[in-house]
Amino acid sequence: MSSVPEQLKPIFDQLDKNTDSNIAKLAKAISFKAVSADESLRQECFKKADYIQSLLEELNCTDIQQFDLGEEKPGLPLPPVILARLGTSPTKKTVVVYAHMDVQPASIEDGWDTEPFVLHHDKEKGLLIGRGATDDTGPLLAWLNMIEAHQQLNKELPVNLIFCFETMEESGSIGLENLIKEQSQVSGYFYKTCSKIDAVAISDNYWLGTTTPALTYGLRGCNYYQIKVSGPKADLHSGVFGGCIAEPMVDLVQLLSTLVNSQGEILIPGVKEMVAPVTEEEKNIYKSIKYSIEEFNESSNSNTCLFDNKEDVLMHRWRMPSLSVHGIENAFSGPGAKTVIPATCTGKFSIRTVPHIDSAKLDALVIDHVNKEFAKLNSKNTMVCELIHDGAYWYSDPYNESFTAASKATELVWGQKPDLTREGGSIPITLTFEEQLKSSVVLIPCGRGNDGAHSINEKIDLENYVNGGKLLGSYLYYLAE
Repeated sequence: MSSVPEQLKPIFDQLDKNTDSNIAKLAKAISFKAVSADESLRQECFKKADYIQSLLEELNCTDIQQFDLGEEKPGLPLPPVILARLGTSPTKKTVVVYAHMDVQPASIEDGWDTEPFVLHHDKEKGLLIGRGATDDTGPLLAWLNMIEAHQQLNKELPVNLIFCFETMEESGSIGLENLIKEQSQVSGYFYKTCSKIDAVAISDNYWLGTTTPALTYGLRGCNYYQIKVSGPKADLHSGVFGGCIAEPMVDLVQLLSTLVNSQGEILIPGVKEMVAPVTEEEKNIYKSIKYSIEEFNESSNSNTCLFDNKEDVLMHRWRMPSLSVHGIENAFSGPGAKTVIPATCTGKFSIRTVPHIDSAKLDALVIDHVNKEFAKLNSKNTMVCELIHDGAYWYSDPYNESFTAASKATELVWGQKPDLTREGGSIPITLTFEEQLKSSVVLIPCGRGNDGAHSINEKIDLENYVNGGKLLGSYLYYLAE
């Protein structure tokens, strides 16, 4: 760690002293099975929101509100979005902090080494293991740990903070976009005590690798589609009807094969023509990033990479579109043999979007392509291709005021300049914040590239959890300068 400025040194020391109590807070937060996608666990999302609100109350946050987002469907309420503020000084900048409280499904039967909702502290390796440790409960608590350290030392934060914590991010952030739009009006929550928002900070992503910290200035979007092929009114016996009837599964498999080839090339005409060309400035960013094919293979647990150099890997991961086939509904998937012809089957696929792909134009290209390919089959079945949901890509200036402050903070805490990265995944709400609050967004990762978010044995290194609070606090100090 670089030489720490005098105003930050006591904060850093206090965060070190609080390590055990901050681990205990993470253990408590992880114990809630807040899986937003599982309707049977919806109440756990509410309980976790109440716990996070209690922490905000202990930190003397004001105007804490749980916003009711209504129902996902009749009888299934949406968990709340928490908005809270800390500080209303007219002479300080105001920063919105976004994080999410919900997590992905997890079970010991999935292959976890320990119970996923019981925090396991591997002291030998310095790891904190549990669902949500890095995505996104650990980083959320890193913000609160940093604030607690300030208050224990009777130190004021250099900026005003507004917290926005949701509980449906892993299920599409249902209701959040409309809430942000409503509360971004002149009389809404975000502008009730300030004239403008100076920055939005998100820590819901990760370093590219395991040794070099990063800042993220771009995210791919995601358009999700389904192809539904329907034939007979009920499933049929292949011994009786096989070879005599148009089989929906056969049609579907042929349609899916027209979307992308084994080299990852999208086969839908007109898609690649929309992609923004690579500039020389962008090429130089990729050259300077410390990364290797070996690191990529380690993160994928395989040797199946389609490329032989880091530049091509990173470009296809971050700034080129990709098409992935995800699954087929109504297909037989259990063990053993089942000689059934499905009456209806639905294939799911997504396209990760990048600048300058227009979402509506992409939808038209996809649906037109699938319709034309189905017509070629001359099938007696019926077919519908449709968009299920979409989320826009996001791209920012990695050299603006907020990124510059985050870069200084990263170099201070980690002793090295951060890689400037983009992400292949999506955080759709990023663009909503940018447009509605008319403010820049910065993504400041706390965790490492091997944390295993959405996977088994999800973890955050203890060093990253502790340093996360130092990093986020330093960012606020540099932004306030």
